[in-house]
Amino acid sequence: MAILPTILVITKLLLFFSKFSFATDTITQSLPDGSTLVSKGGVFELGFFNPGSSTNRYVGIWYKNIPVRRVVWVANRDNPIKDTSSKLIISQDRNLVLLDKNQSLLWSTNATIEKVSSPIAQLLDDGNLVLKNGGEEHFLWQSFDYPCDTILSGMKAGWDKRKDLNRSLVAWKNWDDPSSSDFTSAMVLTPNPESFIWKGLTKLYRTGPWTGPRSSGVIGLTENPLYDYEFVNNQDEVYYLFTLKNSSVVSFVVLNRTLSVRLRLIWISESKTWNVYQTLPQDSCDVYNVCRENGLCMINASPMCRCLDGFIPKSPQQWSAMDWTQGCVRNSNWSCGIKDRDGFKKITGMKLPDTMHSWIDEKMTLDDCKTKCLKNCSCTAYSSLDTSGAGSGCSIWFGDLVDLRVSQSGQDLYVRTDVSDIGDKNANTKTIVLAVSITSSLVLLILLAVTYIYITKTKYKEGIEKTTSSEEKYEDSHEDFELPIFDQDTILNATKNFSFDNKLGEGGFGPVYKGTLLDGQEIAVKRLSRSSGQGLKEFKNEVILCTKLQHRNLVKVVGCCIEGDEKMLIYEYMSNKSLDTFLFDPFQSKLLDWSARFNILFGIARGLLYLHQDSRLRIIHRDLKVSNILLDDDMNPKISDFGMARMCGGDQIEGRTNRIVGT
Repeated sequence: MAILPTILVITKLLLFFSKFSFATDTITQSLPDGSTLVSKGGVFELGFFNPGSSTNRYVGIWYKNIPVRRVVWVANRDNPIKDTSSKLIISQDRNLVLLDKNQSLLWSTNATIEKVSSPIAQLLDDGNLVLKNGGEEHFLWQSFDYPCDTILSGMKAGWDKRKDLNRSLVAWKNWDDPSSSDFTSAMVLTPNPESFIWKGLTKLYRTGPWTGPRSSGVIGLTENPLYDYEFVNNQDEVYYLFTLKNSSVVSFVVLNRTLSVRLRLIWISESKTWNVYQTLPQDSCDVYNVCRENGLCMINASPMCRCLDGFIPKSPQQWSAMDWTQGCVRNSNWSCGIKDRDGFKKITGMKLPDTMHSWIDEKMTLDDCKTKCLKNCSCTAYSSLDTSGAGSGCSIWFGDLVDLRVSQSGQDLYVRTDVSDIGDKNANTKTIVLAVSITSSLVLLILLAVTYIYITKTKYKEGIEKTTSSEEKYEDSHEDFELPIFDQDTILNATKNFSFDNKLGEGGFGPVYKGTLLDGQEIAVKRLSRSSGQGLKEFKNEVILCTKLQHRNLVKVVGCCIEGDEKMLIYEYMSNKSLDTFLFDPFQSKLLDWSARFNILFGIARGLLYLHQDSRLRIIHRDLKVSNILLDDDMNPKISDFGMARMCGGDQIEGRTNRIVGT
């Protein structure tokens, strides 16, 4: 009988500990503070934590095996725990709830659950916390429907119309406080839905509507090596989602109130840091309605705002002072309904206007769209609804056009205006002026043409001789390049035939394109422009220098391509582009703290010291500027563009030049 008390003690202990029992990824009854759930593959972990220096406790989800903790979801973000005595339990109504030490409710899944016998909470490898009945696949509730500030791979962001549920983002107040701030992002159900970012009630950013293959306002959504992007718009749901192409990559989107941006971060295991892959807004033209009503923003223009054709500044004095707050209004030429005077100006590459005051029809042709717009004097502009293939559908805007910019992912927009503002040759006054101008200039043009032909022929003959001589010298020194030679077909395939979408920028040498070789290596292709002020001498100079210079702060040349008139240099691709994109952009510049700026300056100094002192030859760059400082994945600076560089002897401390160069 002595064994009976022992059995009773063991039984009581088992009963006591059973209330804390759970599988590694599953809660069946209770999860106390100090215990965690780990997803089946060990990707995510759920538990209690203190954010930053705060003493408050929260229940959250974070990446399990990343040393720099990144919390991606918080249950009780607006109702913190003051001690370590709280616990997560499956309640009697089969919801997952968080209770404090007094059994007061701090948070609940708050789902309507019926006919469920074995409710469990499970943490999945995609970071989704789900509530379900035993081994069933149907979810009674999921955290992916209630995001905080983060979008994970596979998470839908947008509307479930059946549940009247909008999966929106709300940023943390700061690093120490995950409670809801006034910085938010959400999908808006306009006639043509699009996503916005707000600070309070003020709109800060708009993606632009989805146009079939891409968004009209966001570059790189559908054509990037990191993720696939999907947009769905039907009677039940309107949402977008990202799916990472490589499951070993760790990347997510987060809304950051401190920087006032939406960031895509990617984990770099070698440096153990989170790097910025994309930001929204991307530049100053992405600021919502920066040029105000009927004003068009062009990031590479100076000034960056101008009125649409047929419109004039409402306040010319303010506009000339680069104060665009009054926007633009129609000039006095346009009057609705006058036959042969009402027309449309086609503007290409446009981020389509705010769709709040718009109308769509999925079945209309573009011609039908134009006709419908002409019949309504309130109609201001129209475009195709879907640009896939030959285009289809109709979008029409009424009233002022809001938040306009030129975008690489943009499409054609037809803006209503008077024919005189689009160069209509049928206008009587214009016809007379043109006729008089042509007649009075005809004789002079003929004389100039004859003179020009004579001079051109003479210079052309001389040029042929000089070019032939230069080409012969160039070919003779080809063997000195010591670089891998790529054939032209390889470069064409890598850059998608020099697609505009692959264009990174343009300098004095010519355009630069991004490309991907067959082995997956990303490259930047610098193509010598035939109209460039630089030429064979600079091209050869850069090739020869790049074969002789090797340093971690100099850009690495992968090879070159020389076929016929085509001359190209192939560099390693720098994902963060050039330093000027960070320094001169009000949003990107916030990403450079003092430590990052110092490291960049130090790296540039190391590169210059190598050029001036430590390399086999003394090199004077002669064109050093921030646009020639490229930044790699880890924000390490690389000096580039040696076309203007001057070589000196190792003991030479001065020299002469016949050209004034540099910036």
